[in-house]
Amino acid sequence: MDRWEEIDTYAKQWIKEAGSRIIGSLSSPLRIETKSNRNDLVTNIDKETEQFLIQKIRTTFPGHRILGEEGFGEDVKDAGGIIWILDPIDGTVNFVHQKVNFMISIGVYENGEGRLGYIYDVVRQELYSAWKGRGAYFNGARLPKLKENRLEDTILALNPFCIVENRIIDPKKLASLVRNVRGTRCYGSAALELAYVAAGRLDAYVTMRLSPWDFAAGKVIVEEVGGIVTDIYGRPLNILENSSVFVSKPKLHETILERYLKE
Repeated sequence: MDRWEEIDTYAKQWIKEAGSRIIGSLSSPLRIETKSNRNDLVTNIDKETEQFLIQKIRTTFPGHRILGEEGFGEDVKDAGGIIWILDPIDGTVNFVHQKVNFMISIGVYENGEGRLGYIYDVVRQELYSAWKGRGAYFNGARLPKLKENRLEDTILALNPFCIVENRIIDPKKLASLVRNVRGTRCYGSAALELAYVAAGRLDAYVTMRLSPWDFAAGKVIVEEVGGIVTDIYGRPLNILENSSVFVSKPKLHETILERYLKE
């Protein structure tokens, strides 16, 4: 077993173990705190899940670095070497209020390049995974390459708040985009929305601000089925920086970018 096969095997095992731990916690009272604002929640389960994953990684791969949402990893300043990028629960508001539509997200990068990606839908037990150059998978079955579709047939993931107010792009442009697609959805989890683009359940996803742990895994998975992942101006993402994110099929990405997003 080579190094990447070993990493892949352990990552799949650990993400499912972490999911089982979360399911086992659902009947217990949550300790809920806020971070940047009253809607930015963190629970004891977020923290315990990240600590569980970090302990596994550090024990098995002591030379690897870890960037985690809840801050239990390292203060990563550069992209050198192998870095695990973790979101223990993406969609914490969903986890707290609805007990569905929350994901564990793990991206493994080497020298800034995405090598492995895993998004696990804990409640549905759906694992989206990818290995750069070897394809993307849904519960072990290979996902097909994305098929292009027309703008007017598009199902777009977009938070309605972006149309009301944002500081990055004119909300009127987004309102025009919404009027010209078939429908819009907002699931409250960036990882889920990225996974759904990869699986063909969504055609495009636009958001104004994500952290690296929100998009690291999904970027690898979407690109393995031929999708394009950039910021909303079409620029490459920096895996260590917060960014707007625009994900879609190649031709649809170009159409939306030129008509609605470019400055």
